[in-house]
Amino acid sequence: MKYKPANKIQDLQYFGEFGGVNPSISDSSTYTFLSAKTMFDTFEGNADGCYLYSRHSSPSNLYLGEALAAMEGTETANVAASGMGAITGTLLQLCQAGDHIVSSRTIYGGTYAFLKNFAPRLNIETSFVDITKLESVEAAINENTKVLYCESVSNPLLEVADIAALAKIAKKYNIPLVVDNTFSPLSITPVELGADIVIHSLTKFINGSSDTVGGVTCASQDFINSLRSVNDGANMLLGPTMDSLRSASILKNMRTLHIRIKQHSKNAMFLAEKFEADGLRTVYPGLTSHPSHELFKSMMNADYGFGGMLTIDVGSLDKANELMELMQDKNLGYLAVSLGFYKTLFSAPGSSTSSEIPEEEQKEMGLSDGLIRFSIGLDNDIERTYEMMKECMEEVGIFNSVEV
Repeated sequence: MKYKPANKIQDLQYFGEFGGVNPSISDSSTYTFLSAKTMFDTFEGNADGCYLYSRHSSPSNLYLGEALAAMEGTETANVAASGMGAITGTLLQLCQAGDHIVSSRTIYGGTYAFLKNFAPRLNIETSFVDITKLESVEAAINENTKVLYCESVSNPLLEVADIAALAKIAKKYNIPLVVDNTFSPLSITPVELGADIVIHSLTKFINGSSDTVGGVTCASQDFINSLRSVNDGANMLLGPTMDSLRSASILKNMRTLHIRIKQHSKNAMFLAEKFEADGLRTVYPGLTSHPSHELFKSMMNADYGFGGMLTIDVGSLDKANELMELMQDKNLGYLAVSLGFYKTLFSAPGSSTSSEIPEEEQKEMGLSDGLIRFSIGLDNDIERTYEMMKECMEEVGIFNSVEV
């Protein structure tokens, strides 16, 4: 039976402390005990249902973690104060000095910078590969490799990872496959395809209102326990703790995630088809021209479409900036990083979210100066949006400057 992630969220039942339809928010940093022995047992991890200190866990964080684990089909989950808090904690829990990571070369700029510039300080090295070339992935694995890392749909080039095939490679070498699923919540369920650990930046589509940052690691109970260990747990000792009020807010927003993702995908598909028909170099997994279109179709939960992210290439950074500024002036969206907001957001990733990647490496992976990344919003009248965007493109001469 096909996995139904939205049903898993819907089937959770929470009641507040006084019977409220929302779970009560635990607005405390520390918790009291009726006996000293219970405090000791809690420190030892032997007092189920008791709370000690909010960096360890809190009821609000556990509620949100339970919902995210249900969505992704894992045993449990651990929330963090940011997506990078989830990513770095997970990788540092899996690796130690002398270890090696194989990672997709097209990943979020912050993740790339951590792996390329920071992890080597800890004597952890990374090989960056074209994740769509399975033979290159396998060739990069060596005896010290401890993690295979990718994004379901890569940021910003929208490459699609063959998660099932990568999972087979990971299992062959007995290493975990860690998948960042930020671009495709509900649309793709990596664990169903063989992934071991799934990460999200909750800041993006899952929260959906661009009012907080957050992250999550969805995995087995054993791995999440290791992250939370008071002795050597990366998330415990590095302290990327999510505030309880933010956890409660994100949990409320998750209830509309299935509706929002459908609309994001519907609008993105409409614009992608129009842009491509206009002769723009358009990348969107829902287009048959996308090299991994059929792969995405084979992995997706069809109800939720191909996601809300697309790119166009307008030829130069100057043209990209001119177009984005005009679209913002016409209230078609915001010139801003991040994604998943109700308004369309656009940016030139080469000079923003992927600026940590050196220019020569950007060129090698196909990240051009004129690339604009769109996070398509929830516009009700997407046809009007398209007509207004096309007028902006015509005004700045995009169709004259782009080879069609």
